[in-house]
Amino acid sequence: MPVDHYENFPVASWLVPAPLRRPIEAIYAFARGADDIADEGNAPDAERLAGLARYGAALHAIERGESPAGFERLAEVIRAHNLPTQLFRDLLDAFSQDVTTKRYADYPAVLDYCRRSANPIGRLLLHLFQETDATSLSESDAICSSLQLINFWQDVAVDWQKDRVYIPGEDLDRFRVTEADIANGRSDERWSKLMAFECERARKLLMSGAPLGRRLPGRLGLEIRATVAGGARILDKIDAAQGDVFRKRPVLKAWDWLVIGVESI
Repeated sequence: MPVDHYENFPVASWLVPAPLRRPIEAIYAFARGADDIADEGNAPDAERLAGLARYGAALHAIERGESPAGFERLAEVIRAHNLPTQLFRDLLDAFSQDVTTKRYADYPAVLDYCRRSANPIGRLLLHLFQETDATSLSESDAICSSLQLINFWQDVAVDWQKDRVYIPGEDLDRFRVTEADIANGRSDERWSKLMAFECERARKLLMSGAPLGRRLPGRLGLEIRATVAGGARILDKIDAAQGDVFRKRPVLKAWDWLVIGVESI
């Protein structure tokens, strides 16, 4: 499965112990497949929702002890590691929301989406590593939600093409930015201030979860530190461009990964 599909989350990398790579790949394959149903191609909304419903039916079958076709590996992983199926349902709920909801009135509404679209991934990884104390789960949620926000801010133009705006409506109003500005890729002083505000909020959330990477041992801690550093690096790039993500989408390059590696040690 291509890593660049979830570029802010290192997927089954060499940092992860070999016995856990297959389970992680199964989790990401489920998430990626369902997300593609909601996002890719030109299928009508009803067809997308029906596709996601099939994923939900597969989860029900797994709970009954079955191994539905196409989900055999996931069924094996869920049972072997006693993974909560509700976390997979949360992902499906978020992907369904992508089909039906295109705008968000305020920040709490966006965070609620992040709770279901991103946080389950971190929680599932912690379950695999048997690190499920309340503090670890809370810090993981902060990291994952912030990474989702960072992805929104770097993909404003991409999401606009899908008729989606994840920037809270209250923030657009506060900084006097309109949807017409987004449509026209207008990166003026108002837009720069808006993006600086959103990036700073995402950065604070990311850093609030960062202690997780220092507290957890070995490769898991290193993986988390690298993930946090990668998210922070994207924010640095957005800030350096004064929020102009229209001209060039900020991405991590070879030099960035070298810096991330050094910062994560």
